[in-house]
Amino acid sequence: MSKDIQEDLLDLVRSCLAGAEFPEGFGGEVFLDFPKDRRFGDLSTNIALKLSKPLKRPPRDVAGDLVFLIREKIAAFPEMARLVSQVKVEGAGFINFYLQDEYFYGELKNILVRGKEALSGAAGKGMKVLIEFVSANPTGSLSVAHARQAAVGDCLANILSFSGFQVQREYYLNDEGNQINILGASVLLRMKELRGEKPDFPENYYQGDYIYEIAKIAAERKIPEDALGDFAGGYILDIIKRELDDFGVHFDCWYSQKELSASGKIDEAFRILKEKGFLYEQDGAVWFKSSAFGDDKDRVIIKSDGSQTYLAPDIAYHHDKFIRGFSRLINLWGPDHHGYIPRIKAAVEAFGHDPKDLEVVIVQLATIFRNGQPVQMSTRRGQYITLREVLDEVGADAARFFFLMRRTSSHLDFDLEIAKKQSAENPVFYVQYAHARICSILRSVPEGDSEKIDFSRLKEKEELGLIKKLLEFQTTLDICRITTDPYMLTVYLQELSESFHKFYDLHRVLNQDPDLTSARLGLIKGAKIVLSLGLELLGISRPEKM
Repeated sequence: MSKDIQEDLLDLVRSCLAGAEFPEGFGGEVFLDFPKDRRFGDLSTNIALKLSKPLKRPPRDVAGDLVFLIREKIAAFPEMARLVSQVKVEGAGFINFYLQDEYFYGELKNILVRGKEALSGAAGKGMKVLIEFVSANPTGSLSVAHARQAAVGDCLANILSFSGFQVQREYYLNDEGNQINILGASVLLRMKELRGEKPDFPENYYQGDYIYEIAKIAAERKIPEDALGDFAGGYILDIIKRELDDFGVHFDCWYSQKELSASGKIDEAFRILKEKGFLYEQDGAVWFKSSAFGDDKDRVIIKSDGSQTYLAPDIAYHHDKFIRGFSRLINLWGPDHHGYIPRIKAAVEAFGHDPKDLEVVIVQLATIFRNGQPVQMSTRRGQYITLREVLDEVGADAARFFFLMRRTSSHLDFDLEIAKKQSAENPVFYVQYAHARICSILRSVPEGDSEKIDFSRLKEKEELGLIKKLLEFQTTLDICRITTDPYMLTVYLQELSESFHKFYDLHRVLNQDPDLTSARLGLIKGAKIVLSLGLELLGISRPEKM
């Protein structure tokens, strides 16, 4: 739905609040939503329910007073009066706006004439945003947890780019330190086994079959023992890149921790923090005074043996993100990193940056179900479902859609059997089939002139319902952007597909009335434009035949 009509109505409601001297501050808390049941209007606000308590009045009484003022103001603006047919108090005290059909016809024509441009936004205003996601250690194939982060991060980047932000996708590569050392030691022990030895294999070493494969290759190439960690890490990184490429996820930057350490940026970051008085020595270690910025305690960054903690490079890395000119940072992390957020935000603030400019999105885990049973996972033993296995079993389209089908804050159950079905039970098939069905119809008719279509011929409930659903697209993207979660786009596309299928099953697009046929062809072409764009933002293919 056009931002203009929504903003105009919001401004009008706010002016009524100000004019009636309602409690200060409530003018900025007005929101317009789409009623779940469109019998109750096209836009709705619950402001009267919010005002009920501070005013100590029943919500419907408050709403009644507001509606009286709103109607007066609408009557004073002929253009708005032409588009708004009714304003009513309904339910517990909701104020519902009913728009004229003429408004919806005009918006549909706008989509047909301008295409994707009619649906794009300028909310970002060119702001530079860095989204860091996946960032899995190169110690094994990507798990489904990493896969979910990859789908969320990539889709979110698409939505922000479409909304006017300058977006960079970044993968932070932990290519040095203890994990790489353990990886190299794991390969070395497998090499010894291949030579007939029987070494003890520590529980915390990597034990998947892939370690044997790397050990064989390392033995053939005569890789020195002290280089096994780097060799294995590089080998696995190549696998990760191929997996992500097949998943449709591509990064603008692979940021190496090893290069960060060699650049001197970590030492420079420590120098700045020390000058600011946020580093101190105690018990032979160097501490970051993170408690000064809301963390529950100070954190060690250099241990008494001189080695750095995990926090040390992360502090420098996040400072460097701002130095590179990004004004907003978004990190996608797994739930095991939740406690890490306060110390990173503390570091950001210690450097003088606004901690609000760093947003950490926790992407909850996913459980894979096969034949109704959850698949058990153990990363070190290599007993877990990988992204590659999911891609091989259900394909990239189904994988991406299913990984996005729940809020990032919710655990995800991924049913492989449903994802493989070629039926309406499979949501990605359902959406893609709607797109293909429209393409099939449009192939059979010549291209018409969208400017000349008489959309007033569209009077059926299903026709108007489909138009109204099309116009929820921009608001859906706004919700995804504001919540930093692309989940709602999958919900919207399923609802849009349902609206289309319902319309198509009840009404013939190609019929004996040429004007009605033209209007219905325009309607389904509008649906194709929105479906196509939605699938594109999800990173999912748009089949024209199925």
